[in-house]
Amino acid sequence: MIAFVFPGQGSQKVGMGAELAEASAVARQTFEEVDDALSQKLFALMTNGPADDLTLTANAQPAIMAHSLAVLRVLEDGGLKLADKANCVAGHSLGEYSALAGAGAFRLDETARLLRLRGQSMQEAVPVGEGAMCALLGADMEKGEKLAEAAAEGQVCELANDNDPGQVVLSGHAEAIERAIAMAKDHGIKRGVKLPVSAPFHSSLMQPAADAMAGALELTPPGAPSVPLYANVTAALEGDPPRIAKLLVDQVTGRVRWRESVIAMKEAGVTHFVELGGKVLGPMIGRTVDDVTVTSVVTMDDIEALAKEIG
Repeated sequence: MIAFVFPGQGSQKVGMGAELAEASAVARQTFEEVDDALSQKLFALMTNGPADDLTLTANAQPAIMAHSLAVLRVLEDGGLKLADKANCVAGHSLGEYSALAGAGAFRLDETARLLRLRGQSMQEAVPVGEGAMCALLGADMEKGEKLAEAAAEGQVCELANDNDPGQVVLSGHAEAIERAIAMAKDHGIKRGVKLPVSAPFHSSLMQPAADAMAGALELTPPGAPSVPLYANVTAALEGDPPRIAKLLVDQVTGRVRWRESVIAMKEAGVTHFVELGGKVLGPMIGRTVDDVTVTSVVTMDDIEALAKEIG
């Protein structure tokens, strides 16, 4: 069994997609469609930067999705169809939208506009500087939750991502995150590293953004995906469109249960994980489960190699 998985924020970098667009008219068309949907030269920003502008949440989210979908469309143009080859899909945070677009539950232009709104509303939910996130290296969920509780001191400090057995992410008020970093070693955690993000994603502080996405998803509801999705907030298979819409709203404030999702996919029989448009999820998957194949597909060479392997 094969799972197609899609990366989230943090996988963006200047130059992303440039080589692919040069080599493939299908990739160029994908980037143009996203530019048209957003009335913005997003691909020029992806190609040339500046990095600070690309990292802005409202740009990074649609850019990462556009890159993943360009890779997928080039694969599909060569005859390797997601609906035929994948048994399920999953995505990390915003990657869940990429996964759903790849599985046909949203059109590309719809996905770009939803992610632009998601990025903007997440940024606007908390004034810049008031929220933060940190990765805890050498921490499991239990250690992360105990540290979050100790560091909160009446503020928000919550477990946002359970990425793999040795990495969790906390999110909340900036002062609470600073306290968590300072207290990490006292809790038996190797270290805490502040993340270069502009808002406290996947925490209760994101409720205004969740409300915005609830409204947007009422106007642009998902269709049925061609293959089921392992959802971030349940770490379980989901295929019902109204349920998926609700989970996308819950996901804004909810925990990304990536480690549990990977374990659930392996237990269901997945032996091959294919990451489209990034090289972030592969190492997490490798640290979470044994005896699986992980392939990261970013370049034309990667696409051709995968087509030979599973085509």
